[in-house]
Amino acid sequence: MKRFITGIFAFMLACGVSAQNKDYSRYYDGLPIEIKQVSAITFPDRSTDIIRHGAVGDGVTLCTGAIQSAIDSLAALGGGRVEIPMGVWLTGPLELRSNINLVLDKNAILYFSPDKSLYVDSEPKASRFRPCITAVRCTNIGITGNGMIDGNGAQWRPVKRGKVSDVEWRDYRDMGGVELQDGNMWYPWKMKSGYPDMAATPEKQEKKRNDLFRVFYCENILLEGVTFQNAPKFHVHPFNSRNIIMDGITVRCPWNAQNGDAIDLSDCHRCLIVNSTVDAGDDGLCLKSSEHKKGTDINGVQDVLLRYNTVYHAHGGFVIGSEDICGITRVVATDCRFSGTDTGLRFKSAISRGGRTQDIYISDIMMADIRGEAIVFECTYNLANANVKPGEVDQTKPYNIPEFTDIHISDIICRGCKTGIKASGLAGYDCVHDIDISDCTLVYTRDSTIIDPSTARLNLNNVRLIPAKKAE
Repeated sequence: MKRFITGIFAFMLACGVSAQNKDYSRYYDGLPIEIKQVSAITFPDRSTDIIRHGAVGDGVTLCTGAIQSAIDSLAALGGGRVEIPMGVWLTGPLELRSNINLVLDKNAILYFSPDKSLYVDSEPKASRFRPCITAVRCTNIGITGNGMIDGNGAQWRPVKRGKVSDVEWRDYRDMGGVELQDGNMWYPWKMKSGYPDMAATPEKQEKKRNDLFRVFYCENILLEGVTFQNAPKFHVHPFNSRNIIMDGITVRCPWNAQNGDAIDLSDCHRCLIVNSTVDAGDDGLCLKSSEHKKGTDINGVQDVLLRYNTVYHAHGGFVIGSEDICGITRVVATDCRFSGTDTGLRFKSAISRGGRTQDIYISDIMMADIRGEAIVFECTYNLANANVKPGEVDQTKPYNIPEFTDIHISDIICRGCKTGIKASGLAGYDCVHDIDISDCTLVYTRDSTIIDPSTARLNLNNVRLIPAKKAE
C-alpha cells in the first residue's frame, strides 16, 4: 500500500511540475481584440501530505484539523504542494494560504460534512455560512490534480416540487426535511442525519447557504483538472481577484439545483477558462460585477478569455449579469459548445444592477437543444425584487442603469431553440445598442426573433433564421 501511494505521489509531482510549466499564450492566438494575458502560476518545490498530519480517508473520520494543519505548516515554510491521496476525506471548511497548491489524486474525494455547525462564521456580522474552501488576500493558490471536491449540497439546498419526479421527491422526504409553501418547496430542515439546524427557520437557514469555492482579493489562482460538484450554492466563485486560470475543470450538480451556478467570475481581471466542462443547475460560465469595493484596485470585469469549453445543462451557457455595476469589458468567448442549456448567450441586468458592458466578442459557439433563446438581452431581470422600478426612476440620481453596447456575436450555429434572438431594453434609456450579430444560423421552433425596436438596436448581417420544420 505504501509503495502504491508513493507511486501516486510521484505521478502527481510530475503532473504538478508540467502544469506549472504550461504555455497559456497559445490560447490567445487569433483573437479579434488584444486582451491582457494570464501569467503562469508556480509554487515552491516542497510538499507534504495530509496523512502525515493525521488525516484518515475512510469517509467517517473528520479531517478538518489535519488538512488545515498540513496547509498551515507548509505555508509557514513558504508554501508548496499539499497532497491529498486516494480516499474519501470528510472535512469541514478549509482556508487556503499563499503559495499553497492543493493536489488531489484521481481517486481522492474531498467530501464536505453535512454538519452545518462546522460552517458557522465567528464574525457576528456574517450573513452566510463559511465557504467550503476559501482564501482572503492570498497570492498563488491552486487546486489541481484529477480528484473530486463534493460540497454535499443535497443537505443544504431547497427543492422545488415542480422540478423533480415523484421518485426524487420521495427520496428527499426520506432524508427528512420539511415541506412548505403548500407542499411546493422542500427544505433540508430537521434532517434524519441528526445534525442540528443553525437558524431560526428553514427559510433563514437557506439564505445562509455557502459556496463550494469562494475566494476574495486574491492574485494568481490556478484550478486545473479537478471536479467541483454538489455545492450548497455556487460552485467556483472568485471575487475581486486577478490572474485566474481554470484549465480542464469539471463543474457539476443536478440540473434542478437551486442557485447552482457553476463558474462565476465576480469583479475579476485577467482570467482564462479553457477545456472545462459544466453541467449545472443555474448559470454556466458567468461574469458579474457588483458595487465598488474599497481597498482593492480590482473592480469590474476585464480581460477574460473563455475557449474550448462545454456546457450541458445551465440556465445560460455564457452569461453576463445580472450585476454588471462596475462594468465588464474586453471579453472573448470562442470555440465552445452548449448542449441542452436553457438559453445560449444570455445578457441580463436591471435598474439598480446595471453598468456598462462593452468590447465583448463571441464567436464559433456551437449549440444544440436550447430550451429558450439562443441569444437574449434583457434589462428587467428579476424586476419584482428590484429596488427601483423603471417608472420610479429620478433621472437626476444614479440608479445603476444597465447598458449593453459594442458587443460582437458571429459564427454561431444553433440547431434547436424556441426563439432565435430576443432583445429589449428600458423605455427612455439607451440600454441595448450597437450589437452586431453576423454569419449565424439559428434553427428555431417558435419565434425567429422577438426584438423591441424602440428599446434595443441590433444589427443583423447574414443571420439565417430557419424554422425547425424547414430544416428537417
